[in-house]
Amino acid sequence: MVVAQIFLPLALALVMFGLGLTLTVADFARVAKYPKAAVIALVCQVVVLPAICLGLVLAFGLKGVLAVGMMLLVASPGGTSANLFSHLAGGDVALNITLTAINSVLAVFTLPVVVGLSMAHFMGDEGAVGLQPAKFVQVFAIVLVPVAIGMWVRRRFEAWALKMERAVRIASVVVLVLVILAAIASAFQQLVDNIGTLGPVALLLSILSLLIGYYVPRAFRVNEKEAIASAMEIGIHNATIAITLALTVLNDETMAIPPAVYGVLMYLPAAVAARLLSRKKLAV
Repeated sequence: MVVAQIFLPLALALVMFGLGLTLTVADFARVAKYPKAAVIALVCQVVVLPAICLGLVLAFGLKGVLAVGMMLLVASPGGTSANLFSHLAGGDVALNITLTAINSVLAVFTLPVVVGLSMAHFMGDEGAVGLQPAKFVQVFAIVLVPVAIGMWVRRRFEAWALKMERAVRIASVVVLVLVILAAIASAFQQLVDNIGTLGPVALLLSILSLLIGYYVPRAFRVNEKEAIASAMEIGIHNATIAITLALTVLNDETMAIPPAVYGVLMYLPAAVAARLLSRKKLAV
């Protein structure tokens, strides 16, 4: 538990600090340049995906802590890997950066709500802790404060921030792998007992996230590059945040298993989607 209480928050802080190094105030203002694409993507991420995840959880019969773990995952913002996959697929990476910035702020408010309601529904009276002010403050400290510090460093020491961007991105991937391994190790038996259900749910959620992220914007006549960016942003969730919140703020090892499974499986559909979309762009 010492590892969960000390190492994981520090690891996530590194990831979010690295995200902050890539952001500027202009990234938040840039939404004015992509108003339709940004609004559609954010609605899909904040409203549509939790509803779809809830449907999958109910359809596959997930209960209690595991159900809440899936909802915690879907309420987390897009992962930093979304920018890379968007670039590989030919998406508008500037839009990805904008969506990541806004989602990171929104998550501070939406995560406690989604998790609190999920705990109340799936765990009965125990779910009351989900909306306690102390939990909200912890989410704020874990998710947003390191991003703000990273942005400040970027503004004051831009040359250094740009130089460190690649190294921090690599470190973030390493941290993600270590966090997933730690989550799996801490609740290995629960993983073994539930992998038959968690695997299909996580894989379906990943595929549906990518499809919704791409086709919903296209249905509203958002251009191809912006739709690709939306697909990657919505399809690649920040499993590190979900796992860390489960193990530290919510103090539940089993709750960390669904985001850990998703964190492993999401890269397969994302890689396939990036390949198909990049080929489609070349064909056009």
